[in-house]
Amino acid sequence: MKLYDFKPAPNPLRLNLFLAEKGIEIPSEQINLMKGAQFSGDYKTVNPMMTVPTLVLDDGTVLTEVVSMYSYLEEQHPDNPLMGNTALERAQVLSWDHRCFNEGIIAIAEIFRNTSEAFVNRAIPGPTPCPQIAELAERGQTRAAAFYQVLESHLKGREYMVGEAFSAADIAAFVFVHFGSWVKIEIPEDCESVKAWHDRISQRPAFVQCFAEIAQ
Repeated sequence: MKLYDFKPAPNPLRLNLFLAEKGIEIPSEQINLMKGAQFSGDYKTVNPMMTVPTLVLDDGTVLTEVVSMYSYLEEQHPDNPLMGNTALERAQVLSWDHRCFNEGIIAIAEIFRNTSEAFVNRAIPGPTPCPQIAELAERGQTRAAAFYQVLESHLKGREYMVGEAFSAADIAAFVFVHFGSWVKIEIPEDCESVKAWHDRISQRPAFVQCFAEIAQ
């Protein structure tokens, strides 16, 4: 297998935290999004959508969505399950992973990609030019604030997002919080449950390891 990666970005971070928690090592190549490396001809032949991460399996199959990589790697490496321990938990993990991405991470992306000079005319990922829209950044602020309240309500009295064990749902929620810091959105003062959960998750060895690698 080979992983095309850009460790600081939110979707690669989701996968790298998953890999670290599972103890999986995959040879990788860094695709520097800030320098436009995703637009190189070589990378476009690997992933025409020009997004990261991209996982190329040993038989040449290309996976471009994080949740598909989770599914494949969980089956190949079943120890320390991160997708739930029962059918219901697996459904709940997938549901929260989707909600954290769609309601949280995408909200931050709306702010970041519609305000950053590095993304002029590239307000959405992929090969299609797309202008920045200031109103979408404003909407992202509203959506992110609303999702913090969703997380606060859900995490009251809970140690983890789903069931009694750490899962990919915790990774997705953590990456939402981390990505928010890119646009100066911090955990609101009234979200005490989110803050306590985030403090615990931040100290997990896999998380410490990943962020140490990003800082290098």
